[in-house]
Amino acid sequence: MGLPKITAMPQSLFALILLSAVLVAAAPAMAARPFMTDDARLTTEGSCQLESWTRHYSDRNEFWALPACNPGGNFEITAGVGRFRSDGQPGSQDQVLQGKTLFRTLQTNDWAWGLAVGRVWNPSTQPGPNNLGGTYLYLPLSVSTLDDRMVFHANLGWTRDRHTRLQATTWGAGVEYWIHPRTMVIAETFGDDRQKPFVQTGVRFSVVPGLFQIDATRGTQPGSQGRNTWTSLGIRYTPDKLF
Repeated sequence: MGLPKITAMPQSLFALILLSAVLVAAAPAMAARPFMTDDARLTTEGSCQLESWTRHYSDRNEFWALPACNPGGNFEITAGVGRFRSDGQPGSQDQVLQGKTLFRTLQTNDWAWGLAVGRVWNPSTQPGPNNLGGTYLYLPLSVSTLDDRMVFHANLGWTRDRHTRLQATTWGAGVEYWIHPRTMVIAETFGDDRQKPFVQTGVRFSVVPGLFQIDATRGTQPGSQGRNTWTSLGIRYTPDKLF
């Protein structure tokens, strides 16, 4: 989707967005990058994209690479890996495979929704052919407003851990807002029914509009005394056509 046309914004709306961002960012320290809440969009048909990022905590680090391709128009497949390292502990990794489709395509000043189903393997946790992990699914919903200048996203899903057999209801809600033809700000909250929610704010900058973007976020889980606070840096590469 191309960059939205930026027009003058009402001062009251700007004040509301700024206040919301400040409140979220001031909370105690805790899908398309840099969101964790997924959007109801797909990679361009006949192309692939790459999202990659690092996430730094006070005592551990993560690195993720998630390439995704859309071979047929309404089905996107993602296959990637995350690597983790904690102070004084051996490294570990997760492997992810996901498929996503849409039941309604997002248009300007309209809404869309879809379904994503995926599996996570933890080969470092349980060596051998079984590779204990988890299964998940969720419904992504996106609503476009202000001629695509502001888009809201929401997720509702379910996950099951194969090792513990525990199940959880997952959720997320976020907003993206273009403050400049090349610059977007985001704010979101997400979590599940087994723990306190997380919040995150950030910015995405289009280095090459429609092709290459960089982003940075700051997130936290309020009440975690800083342990679940992170800073994230990422890239997103989205060529228009590859095959």
